[in-house]
Amino acid sequence: MADPGEAATPSAAPWDDIPDDFFLSASISSPSSPPAPAPILSTSPSPPQALRSSSLPFTSTHSSSASFSDSLHRATPPEPIHPSHSLPVFSAASASRPAAADVWRPPPGPHHSNSLPEFAAPASASHVHRPPPRAALRADRPPPLELRPRPPRESQAGTALRALACCAAPGAAGTSTHLWAAGDAGVRVWDLADAFRSPTSRRRWGDEASAPFRESRRTPPALCLVADPARGLVWSGHANGRIMAWGADRDPESGECIGWDAHRGPVFALAVSPYGDLWSGSEGGIIKVWYGEAIEKSLASQREEKCKTSLLVERSFIDLWTMVSDGGACPLPAVDVKLLLSDNSRSKVWSAGYLSFALWDSRTKELLKVVNVDGQVDSRFDFLSDQDPYGYATKQNLFSSPKKEKTRSPVNFFQRSRNALMGAADAVRRVAVKAGFGDDTQRIEALAMSMDGMIWTGSANGSLAQWDGSGNRLQEFQQHSSSVRSICIFGTRLWVGYMDGNIQLFDLEGNLLGGWIAHSSPILSMSVGSSYIFTLAGHGGVSGWNLSSPGPADIILRSELMEKETSYKNIEYLKVLVCSWNVGQEKASYGSLRSWLKFPTEEVGVVVVGLQEVEMGAGFLAMSAAKETVGLEGSPNGELWLDAIGQILKGHSFERVGSRQMAGLLTAVWVRTSLKHSISDIDNAAVACGLGRAIGNKGAVGLRMRIHDRTICFINCHFAAHMEAVSRRNEDFDHVFRTMTFATPSSGLLTTSISSSAGQLLRANGSRMPELSDTDMIVFLGDFNYRLYDISYDEAMSLVYRRCFDWLRKNDQLRAEMRSGRVFQGLREGDFKFPPTYKFEKHKAGISGYDCSEKRRIPAWCDRILYRDSRASSGTECSLDCPVVCSVSL
Repeated sequence: MADPGEAATPSAAPWDDIPDDFFLSASISSPSSPPAPAPILSTSPSPPQALRSSSLPFTSTHSSSASFSDSLHRATPPEPIHPSHSLPVFSAASASRPAAADVWRPPPGPHHSNSLPEFAAPASASHVHRPPPRAALRADRPPPLELRPRPPRESQAGTALRALACCAAPGAAGTSTHLWAAGDAGVRVWDLADAFRSPTSRRRWGDEASAPFRESRRTPPALCLVADPARGLVWSGHANGRIMAWGADRDPESGECIGWDAHRGPVFALAVSPYGDLWSGSEGGIIKVWYGEAIEKSLASQREEKCKTSLLVERSFIDLWTMVSDGGACPLPAVDVKLLLSDNSRSKVWSAGYLSFALWDSRTKELLKVVNVDGQVDSRFDFLSDQDPYGYATKQNLFSSPKKEKTRSPVNFFQRSRNALMGAADAVRRVAVKAGFGDDTQRIEALAMSMDGMIWTGSANGSLAQWDGSGNRLQEFQQHSSSVRSICIFGTRLWVGYMDGNIQLFDLEGNLLGGWIAHSSPILSMSVGSSYIFTLAGHGGVSGWNLSSPGPADIILRSELMEKETSYKNIEYLKVLVCSWNVGQEKASYGSLRSWLKFPTEEVGVVVVGLQEVEMGAGFLAMSAAKETVGLEGSPNGELWLDAIGQILKGHSFERVGSRQMAGLLTAVWVRTSLKHSISDIDNAAVACGLGRAIGNKGAVGLRMRIHDRTICFINCHFAAHMEAVSRRNEDFDHVFRTMTFATPSSGLLTTSISSSAGQLLRANGSRMPELSDTDMIVFLGDFNYRLYDISYDEAMSLVYRRCFDWLRKNDQLRAEMRSGRVFQGLREGDFKFPPTYKFEKHKAGISGYDCSEKRRIPAWCDRILYRDSRASSGTECSLDCPVVCSVSL
């Protein structure tokens, strides 16, 4: 357990490669530095117009601070290309520390003689500790057409999108000019011809940073879409079992063309057969077919007759599950029908559940074949089809004849008993699949047909399979370990979207043509329209990719956009104050907190506070561990700290946007009111590293947020204590980095199923990447407890008295471990120019406050602040300001 006197050593650094341009500098402060005054030094890498900050030197018992700067870029791209990111523009500069009365203005030159160098740990061989490559213009992917940039998660509550479909308006010469999306609030449509033009009227064109769109009235959540180009319609299936039709040439605000209650459960899949019939799939294996004649009659009727004709359509259906069942047994698995596909060239319809397919004759509605994902014919189908001809065959004839009465088939007692047992087995199988038993990695996730008549399926294990039109599996291959989420085929190219946001292109022989990272979340749906493949990401973003990509046109477009980058890029400036304090179960006075959180200038926009040892004790730690298991957190002391800090920051127009406490660790973030609209997707997480990796006396709590279009994590850590526990501290960091998972609320049934199944699958495959790997920038702060090695107490104190910190830093355990690549791989830290922060006795000022008891604990920089961004070079200088705050007392 760390001692109460331990405090946060500041070090800070620039943030790089974070498009959505705004300037971000951070002043990192924490009371508990040595009482002797530290030198007032600062360096500040920034864009060409570097900024200058100011503060006063103080003498103090416990305090130190640092600051770092960088440029972030928010893009407002030109039409018709709408990139959601842009390339970073970064140049280093330094700013000196002026007097308190000095104003905040650009320095005269790009560099300063007092710049402090940066120490960077070597990156690991794997990509785990490397930041994700993100920018609108990247050499490893084609430039996207951002139809809908990633919206804030907070704005997506109840309005998340789930599926895409393109359909041409009548008279559009067969060209798909409208992109439709199904979501929780209904359907919306983009006219691709006007997607990047200003609205010509006062009609509602959308309510977010998106290309103009029109939205329907609020409906029950729409789960699936299918285009019906022959009728100029788009069909939507809804969570309440309703089916609706929308006119491609009509404003969805005017309402659907026709709609009816189709199923008792949700409608998961829709397909239109070559005969105009509408097929729909629901839960429990239910498949219904709605006759095209009734649909045509309803569409041709007048508006006042729509209610009657919709009722006619509702009653004119065939229940295929009932039709093929006999004596309690059914050749179809009793699982949800998630996918339907119409093979118009062969007059067949494919239906897919979890681990099997069914082939139907789209004209006679006859069940032709039931096969599993391995290509084997289901034995239940063989048994029922080979029974007495008055059984299965008679049922087919009954549904195709006008007779109302059923002829009872002469099935003997043995056959009926076997059918009943098979029906019970179906029920057990359904429960087992839904509960996650069995080989869930082979679960069918996507279904599509290519122009040569081949059927392509994608599975949860990332494999792709090719089938002929008769249901015979031809080949299977795997080029990616992530789960397949969607497949779209255009011409001779197969586009595959994966759970991890990747896109891969294949030819019709299964050869890989290319691939790139398209989104930072699963690709839920894909559709072709106006020479683009549109992809819908799990976070709600919609991007268009040229059908010829990857190709020479991408290079030309990328170069043109890079040349005109300054015309659509804006830069904003911001400072972030990061504070860390091991408070040793004490409470600070109001005056001490004001000294600790003082603002030398008004440009600070975000304040991050990390506290350690807010509350300790065996009883409290046990209670905290129990509360964590049921999702509870917090403590009276934690609330007191939050309220006290909040009262001080409230006077500077700050609002708290997030906090997280686990046992004695507490992290909170405040933002200036004027900046709050730019911050979204705030999540928190906690990882225990104490006894059995279950007790929170050691561990980490983190807060993740999105500023414009980049994610930033602040991780407050408290690692294992004692001089010799170096390996344990390294293990604590590795455990935190690899297991920290942020809580992201689900936006519905679909998102929930995706997240749960994806997590199980990736863990099973051993390829799950840590969530922190997907963060654009990470700042680690807190009491890391790394000490000084190979030095005696007297030698260390002598160097401290003479302020020979460069010599003393050579014995730093953390720097040595980072240099060897064993911990904090790829992270950076500015060189500190202040005395060690460990270990001081309470209420003793000056250097005499270091531990002088019998233990004679060697001074050390236990409290640190490190960061990782996406800069390729470690030579850029960081800003490090070290004023000592006056007399911080408990």
